[in-house]
Amino acid sequence: MSNLINRIRSIDAFRAVTMFLMIFVNDLDGVPNTPQWLKHAAINADGLGLADTIFPAFLFIVGLSIPYAFEHRQKKEDAKIPMRIITRSFALIFIGFFHANMETYDDVHTILPKPVWDSLATFSFFFIFLDYSKWTSLTYRYLLQGLGVILLITMCILYKSTDPNHPWLHLTWWGILGLIGWAYLLCAFIYHYSNGALWVQATAWLFFMFFNIDFHFGMLGFLSGVQKYVWIAGNGAMQAFTMAGVFVSVLYIRLRQNNELKMLWVAMILMAIILFNLGFIVRYFSGGISKARDTPSWVLICTGISLIIYAGFVFLVDIKQKYSWFKVIEPAGTGTFMCYLIPFLVYPLYQITDFAYPDFLDQGTGGLIRCFLFSFVIVWLTGLLQKINIRLKI
Repeated sequence: MSNLINRIRSIDAFRAVTMFLMIFVNDLDGVPNTPQWLKHAAINADGLGLADTIFPAFLFIVGLSIPYAFEHRQKKEDAKIPMRIITRSFALIFIGFFHANMETYDDVHTILPKPVWDSLATFSFFFIFLDYSKWTSLTYRYLLQGLGVILLITMCILYKSTDPNHPWLHLTWWGILGLIGWAYLLCAFIYHYSNGALWVQATAWLFFMFFNIDFHFGMLGFLSGVQKYVWIAGNGAMQAFTMAGVFVSVLYIRLRQNNELKMLWVAMILMAIILFNLGFIVRYFSGGISKARDTPSWVLICTGISLIIYAGFVFLVDIKQKYSWFKVIEPAGTGTFMCYLIPFLVYPLYQITDFAYPDFLDQGTGGLIRCFLFSFVIVWLTGLLQKINIRLKI
């Protein structure tokens, strides 16, 4: 691919809004007397809530970012890109593994209460993955990273599970970050080794969509025994979202280089319409619309939603130059990893101190307002840490 352009602000804005909403819906989960359409649909329901569209949008954004990130690196260190893909994916999978195990932590038969264990494990991630590039002292860097490693090893030793068949750390699922890591690993390698060829990205996207469809129609039942262990990390849904983003970014680049950017909206809207129609058709044959079960209709419809929303961001931010509208939540788009981890320090603090919101803020309209403000506080904390050069880097 020829040289790409500067940072694409539409992706930053889309990522910031998506991360903000991810914090919001996570905090809203369990708040009574709030609109059900904002939350996840029940596991056996045939439906879609706002929360069910957030993770697909984030995976789509991961894909959008890959071509631009790789072009930047290709100019400096092309030979290091494969190892960079592996190390970044491993970091996400590694942390996701621990987050999944937080859900089965035995709070009764262990030395540390669960909030303390969660906090210390999260602090270890901060020490290990801090961006030390601006630190002049290697001694401090090695001391802090070493502290993080020792702390995490200690947490591993102290861990006990509520699952009698797996009393120690074990694979239940990959966690949100782990799923992102697996999707990034596969899609980044496809993009890199295909040299960004548009037809390869399209083919890979179609492959993962049909893999997901085939899996739910029972054609891949022979994989059931090893499904959660194999390279595809599931049923193709996560990779389909990510590969869709890669394809759209490559298409965007091609059309902009040829001064045919108006065709991008035509292409994205047309693809979204096709995906919506396919999603509602397969809905009747593959278990309905369900995020919890990664059904094909969920994959197709949420990909269409992401396409429509990103088309709006391209128009608003890249064409109309309205990025300033999103400045208030910018840290959620530029410090996304840290923004995601900070709540893992805040929630245990609530539990340790027995903190409770006033009744008005714990349900209904007051609960909605509180969750909205909480999201702003997390984004503000992320921005504050960035200003003093405390960032996370994977």
